[in-house]
Amino acid sequence: MSLPSPNLDDRRFQQFVDDAKRYIQQRAPEWTDHNVSDPGVTLIETVAHMADQIVYRLNRVPEKNHLAFLDLVGITLFPPGAARTDVTFWLSAPQEEPISVPMGTEVSTTRTERDEAVVFATERDLTVVPCSLDRLVVQHRGEPVADRTSDLVEGKDLACFAESPRPGDCLLLGLTAAVPHCALALELDSRVDGVGVDPRQPPLVWEAWTEDGWRACEVDRDGTGGLNRPGDIVLHVPGGHVLSRTGGQEAGWVRCRVTDPRHGQPFYTTTPTIRSAEAYTIGATTRAVHAETVYDEALGESTGLPGQRLRLTHTPVVSDDPPLLLQTAAHDGWQDWQDWKVVPHFAASRPDDRHITLDAATGEIAFGPAVREADGTLRQYGAVAAKGAVVRARRYRTGGGRSGNVARGAVQVLRTSIPYVAEVVNREAARGGVDGETVQEAKLRAPITLRAQDRAVTLRDYEELARRAAPETARITCLEGEEGEHGAYAVRVVVVPQAVPDPGGRLRFEQLVPGDDLLGRITRHLDERRLIGTRLAVGPPYYQGVTVVATVHAFRGTDTDRVRRQAHDALYRHLDPLTGGADGRGWPFGRPVQSGEVFAVLQRVPGVELVDEVVLHPADPLTGKRGDPTDRIDLDAPSLVFSYDHRVRVIGDGA
Repeated sequence: MSLPSPNLDDRRFQQFVDDAKRYIQQRAPEWTDHNVSDPGVTLIETVAHMADQIVYRLNRVPEKNHLAFLDLVGITLFPPGAARTDVTFWLSAPQEEPISVPMGTEVSTTRTERDEAVVFATERDLTVVPCSLDRLVVQHRGEPVADRTSDLVEGKDLACFAESPRPGDCLLLGLTAAVPHCALALELDSRVDGVGVDPRQPPLVWEAWTEDGWRACEVDRDGTGGLNRPGDIVLHVPGGHVLSRTGGQEAGWVRCRVTDPRHGQPFYTTTPTIRSAEAYTIGATTRAVHAETVYDEALGESTGLPGQRLRLTHTPVVSDDPPLLLQTAAHDGWQDWQDWKVVPHFAASRPDDRHITLDAATGEIAFGPAVREADGTLRQYGAVAAKGAVVRARRYRTGGGRSGNVARGAVQVLRTSIPYVAEVVNREAARGGVDGETVQEAKLRAPITLRAQDRAVTLRDYEELARRAAPETARITCLEGEEGEHGAYAVRVVVVPQAVPDPGGRLRFEQLVPGDDLLGRITRHLDERRLIGTRLAVGPPYYQGVTVVATVHAFRGTDTDRVRRQAHDALYRHLDPLTGGADGRGWPFGRPVQSGEVFAVLQRVPGVELVDEVVLHPADPLTGKRGDPTDRIDLDAPSLVFSYDHRVRVIGDGA
């Protein structure tokens, strides 16, 4: 996208007129009639109008030259990025026939008086595959599988694991069909509890057999408390689930495996049993993008000349694979549509390659140019559509922006009617939405880009290139890697992903852990541009949990519950890795936490008269274990804070 010229007009017409009248009062005091009807004032206004135009144009020259130079060296505005999330379609009841959810099905958030609905569209076809339980197999660690289907049919109490369960014992359930991306419900009835475990955190993991081996299933609900009582379990089966053969029986296998207990986690002393079991699918999950799909948009006719440019009606264009499906056809051959491929540039395009370029921000499409060589001949880069050929955009997506980063549970409206689908919900927050780059941001980025030249030498270069590879990340910083941990000549790239707080403004720890896809994309991009011999370490920061225990006094007559809620909100807001800190731009890397600043944060809470006591506790966000009380928590350079379970006591009138 060509950078737009700014609209600068610092001095207005009226300012010139007023300055001239004040100057007349000093040099010609006898001139007292300054009304607009006076011929002299008319002359002043005429000259002021001319001066206004001259100054207007002169002030634009330096800025225009600056932007023209940036455009010449290839600095273009980054288009917006579209948020994506997984949405689950829940059925009203189990069905005997497959239920199809076509690609492009639209779902949205609820429209309110303040906010418009945010619309998402599914990115692939989805099928809710019906199934039932066909086989039940038990496998103790290190032993062959044993089919126990007949015991289940006869209603016997079946031991799920060995008499004294050990890590690695498995209970395998064979389904009549593979159910990739589906929500699987299991109804289990038992007589004997699995004694010894905590039903809230049993040492179990549910897995499904896929093309890549056993993969973990997400447990949506476990009404059995780890096979401790009759109830139902809802599992989200990963994609790639396939039929396979185990113990001589082919089925879609799902298993419950005993794991090694974590620190402090209770373990089984007696195996649980089941007497009856049923399985069926009640929904399915697919990826949705914050974008609208446009089909069959007519763009006009080809002129038959190189370098022709056309423009899409809807912008910006969301990145996809491909981002745009462009087709051309002659008037007499409407059925013979030819596809054109979007490429970043025409440097490697041959004259017969049907290549185009796309500016995602403006929607401008360009066909290959013809360049005159030194010997006077013309060289064509990319094919040229025949003169008069009809050009259409067969499919592309438009949308994006930060508005698509909605909290989990916000997508609840099914805009496309689908039989037997009762509701839809996003079980995790949408992430990846980024607003388009502004001209001012491009001007700040340009010097760094020109200095780096797509090569990483300094730490600033690594940071800039990492942001270019993943613009949707919340924060990125680069540090020198410690030789003992990462080896000599190492660069450590610390990545903090986007995270949308749940309703109530609280972040969950797992939201701050970047995914493998994000880290892999950044690593591949930097690995191609690093200096030979430089080691590269890309990963998340270390999150230091912080628990604040405080006592405050409220003003007389103040609602203490409201003061407590506002105090908690202030603490979570200040000790936030993304939006915390003194400037609200995220807690600085490596900055220590001190009780004095927490005093100040609590003192500013409305209704707080006096902050009596503040104590800090270092905490482990995974285990919840707290450290000794202190008034200062130091952080290493690649570390950030994470608020964990603050405790505020409010003393009011009745205390």
